[in-house]
Amino acid sequence: MIGTNNSIAGNTAQEIADSVLAVVQKLRENVPESKILLLAIFPSGERPGNPQRVRAMAANTILQKVADGRMIRYLDIGDRFMNRDGTISEEIMPDFLHMSPRGYGLWAEALEPVVKDLMGEK
Repeated sequence: MIGTNNSIAGNTAQEIADSVLAVVQKLRENVPESKILLLAIFPSGERPGNPQRVRAMAANTILQKVADGRMIRYLDIGDRFMNRDGTISEEIMPDFLHMSPRGYGLWAEALEPVVKDLMGEK
């Protein structure tokens, strides 16, 4: 959920991305052999034009560039939480920010194969 609070607080996309990248940099320095799964900031706000969603999505565009596909993998699963028209259902995020149990289930389903792959599991 890194970056979410920054988008709510009104930080710019660049400020959000810089903050997330600082954490990635610190991880690379402290545990250089660890693989990092960098999730895109999830969409929030009921509708696509929501200002915090717009900032978060712009930050995601910056964040995806840090991934090398090997030690840092970027994954955007935001579309799993949205309807076809880009709105978010209260079934997934009751307050359009925090996940419901169903939302957490979708999140887990999306992560499981990627984490297994990163861990070298089949």
